[in-house]
Order: sequence, then C-alpha cells, then structure tokens
Amino acid sequence: MKIKNLILALAVSITAISFIGCSDDEETPVAPTNPTSNSLVKVVHASPDAPGVDLLVDNTVAGTNLTYPNNTGYLGVNSGTRNIKVNVTGTSTTVIEANLNLMENINYSIFAVNSVANIEAVVFEDNLTAPASGKAHVRFIHLSADAPAVDITLTDGTVVFGNKSFKESTSFTPLDAATYDLQVRVAGTTTVALELPGIMLEAGKIYTVFAKGFLSGTGQQALGAEIIVNAQ
Repeated sequence: MKIKNLILALAVSITAISFIGCSDDEETPVAPTNPTSNSLVKVVHASPDAPGVDLLVDNTVAGTNLTYPNNTGYLGVNSGTRNIKVNVTGTSTTVIEANLNLMENINYSIFAVNSVANIEAVVFEDNLTAPASGKAHVRFIHLSADAPAVDITLTDGTVVFGNKSFKESTSFTPLDAATYDLQVRVAGTTTVALELPGIMLEAGKIYTVFAKGFLSGTGQQALGAEIIVNAQ
C-alpha cells in the first residue's frame, strides 16, 4: 500500500513522544501504554535533501526535528480522526495540514522519500511474525529516487532480492542467521552500484534494509543503505 502524500507519512506518528534520540538498536516494538492505542507505527525520514520537521497534533507539538535518515521507532498510535500540521523545524510555518482518520490494528513503516521538491510518502505494512529457529526475516526497499531498478546479490552474483524499482519493497524473507557481504547491482547486470559488506543478521530478528540517498549525490546525500531492526 502506498500513499503519495507527506501528510500521511507524518500524521500517523501521532504521539507525545519526542522524535529525538531514536537509534537502530532501540527499535524493539513496544506495546502502546495508552489502552486506546492499537497499532505500531514507525516513521522514517528518507528524503536526503529535506530539512527536519516538527509535527503538531490538534495544535499541540507532538514531536520535533525528525531528520534524515532517522526514524521514530515504533510508536503506539490512537485510532480516530486528528488534525495534523507539519511545520519546518523551529518555525511556525505550516506547510501541510489535514484531518486524518487512523486505522486500527495494523502495524506500519512509513517512509518520507524523494527529493524535497517532490517529497512524498510510501507506506508498508510490517509483518512482525517471529522468525523460525536460526532464521532472521529481511526485506529490502528501494528508496533512491534517481537510481535504476536493482538486484541485491551475494558477491558471487547470486540474487537475494531481484529487480526492485524506486518505492518497491520485497516481503519479509527468511534468511539463515549469518554475516553477509552483499552488493546492489543494476538489475539484470553485473554492474555494482553499491557494496554492502558485513551485514550481520541475528537469529530471531526482523530487519528492513533500504537504499537511501541519490545515485548522483555526494556526502550525506550519496547512495547508501540503512538498516532498521524492526523486531528483536
């Protein structure tokens, strides 16, 4: 399921918890503390050249300064209709406003993607079913706006995830717990766009690996990959 509007990407992260200080090894899902919260929602800032943002819910600041490529971790979300405003961090300038009805009993990861001039959102349902013994679950999401379709392969060319274009995702796939040297290749070719050495997958954990940045980018905006631990 995809929603091409940044309102949805930021609105569903309604919570009084600050965005500041979330890291990959703080990603274990937690049960909502409010008994009316019935979904887990993670918002990921994956727009390489977009500034940090503040979120207002019913005119109350709910989170500040979510920056690329960070994420909120899983948040307990209340269902119902809320008024949402998105401001550039530290300003009173509202760039997006909407009333949004939140669905029940679904866990999501929501990615703000593309360049700031074309910023949009993609939304994926997260299957947090525990892996079998000795396995990890992994999905790959292509979030580099100017990169072609890619394959994720082993260094010998064995395709792990094949032919994914911008904003496309694999399902969560069981893999043996191990350390992998992976490559991002232009789909159907031997051309390596990105090396991903030493990807350690631990038994029982659930991961999302996403391509970030721009193929033409430099510095922080260069093509790269980010790993999120969805569950451990």
